[in-house]
Amino acid sequence: MTEAAIPCAAAWRSRLILRLTLGLAVLVLAVLVGVVLGETPLPPSQVATVLAQKLWGAASGVDPIDAGIIWNYRLPRTLVAAACGAGLALSGLVLQTLVRNALADPYLLGVSAGASTGAVAVTIMGVGAGAIGISAGAFAGAALAFGIVAALARAAGGGSAQLVLAGIAGSQLFNALTSFFIAKSANAEQARGIMFWLLGNLSGVRWPDVALAVPVALAGLLACAVHIRALDAFSFGASAAASLGIAVRRVMVVLLGAVTLMTAVMVSLVGAIGFVGLVVPHAMRILVGARHGALVPASALAGAVFMIAADVVSRVLIPGQVVPIGVVTALVGAPAFALILIRNRSRA
Repeated sequence: MTEAAIPCAAAWRSRLILRLTLGLAVLVLAVLVGVVLGETPLPPSQVATVLAQKLWGAASGVDPIDAGIIWNYRLPRTLVAAACGAGLALSGLVLQTLVRNALADPYLLGVSAGASTGAVAVTIMGVGAGAIGISAGAFAGAALAFGIVAALARAAGGGSAQLVLAGIAGSQLFNALTSFFIAKSANAEQARGIMFWLLGNLSGVRWPDVALAVPVALAGLLACAVHIRALDAFSFGASAAASLGIAVRRVMVVLLGAVTLMTAVMVSLVGAIGFVGLVVPHAMRILVGARHGALVPASALAGAVFMIAADVVSRVLIPGQVVPIGVVTALVGAPAFALILIRNRSRA
């Protein structure tokens, strides 16, 4: 590194630290807003009192019902929303980088649909005879879906455009299988619950779900952080990455495994949610640039904040009714992605 480049690198690191600090502050604020707002707004002072009591044993005169809403319902829901947003955003970022296609994300490539099918097969069809959980079934379905999509794309020529087209076909296949399983084995009440869950539903999450979602999201973030140099190299293609000394096969196995795990766990908890992995990485590229040293943490933080905001909107949009969070992300994500496409076309 030349003497002129050293101050540039130091300035870049300083900007990165500042941005991460601001991002973490925004995330903490978003979590507090997610706990305060809902079907019935609660005073911030009341929320702070309950959190102080639960975390540090401080005295609290809060009504037990309100305390239960804050600690057992809204806080776990908000934390799971943050973990899901971070995991899906990172998954989209990794897929877009590895396959070098701006349209790649777990939802479009059929990974989310496969995870949904696996989860429904375990829940409704009794696959595994109780020996495997919903998350394990979702992981198996996600891995199978991605394997089928990759094989179909390779048979069609192996290009990134073929991968997206194969992903669309795979999504339709696994969505059809999910509908078949529901029609064959679910009663009317189960069918209504599953269809609502498939659109994105955080109403049933509790602390055990936090204990699953947060570590998986952090593990995915760690896997991406360890391979930041490799992700930068993959931006120029697998051949370029190999010429720079990257172990292409090993890195792809690790990162695609992390993507599959994150997608499967998040889908098993909250259903298939689209546009998070598609829009957030593009928006962060506009804000922080294409270097993955900044892009990886920025995408995770922005995805977490975006999902918390979407969850809050889903609870307050229609009084007395919770809108599926997937509907909210699509209503926001589709126009945002259209603007990103227009911007990229104008720049080109």
